[in-house]
Amino acid sequence: MSREEVTQLLEAWRQGDQEALANLIPLVEAELRRIASRRMRQERPDHTLQTTALVNEAYVRLIKSEKMQWQNRGHFFAVAARLMRRILVDAARSRQYVKRGGEFQRISINDEEFVSPQRDDDLFALDQALNKLKDIDPRKCEVVELRFFAGLDLNETAEALNVSPFTVKRDWSLARAWLVRELEGRHSREE
Repeated sequence: MSREEVTQLLEAWRQGDQEALANLIPLVEAELRRIASRRMRQERPDHTLQTTALVNEAYVRLIKSEKMQWQNRGHFFAVAARLMRRILVDAARSRQYVKRGGEFQRISINDEEFVSPQRDDDLFALDQALNKLKDIDPRKCEVVELRFFAGLDLNETAEALNVSPFTVKRDWSLARAWLVRELEGRHSREE
């Protein structure tokens, strides 16, 4: 997949060319599946969403954002990764809502019902920490989203953010250190 080709198709789509969208879909589908598959491997084993469902939901939301000013291929995948993060957090919130008796009271004798909610809690904690980081330093938050959620490398992240790879490397290192401190601090406050 040529970066330039994807960027050109994104621009044509933004200008209303539906044929460009039809040509774009096969070019980005494999990459969206790779991002979704990577994210799903980090989720609970009993997660109700599957990779295909995550890709489809992200795709639907991307299509609705046709007025988006796509900068390039990296920007497109950054937005896709951010959408996947939101979808997963929303799904985790929904599970927590139902688990706490939201829609109905569920009674089960299956061992699967006793799976630890730790991953949902971790996802909530990471989401809250990223929102806090975004308030402090939006670019570092974007670097984390691109590297962690989209799986972009240093150069792809630099291209998406229009900064140097050195800047991305520094931001990535600082953001990870800040997140570790923030998440450990949250954990110690809960104990």
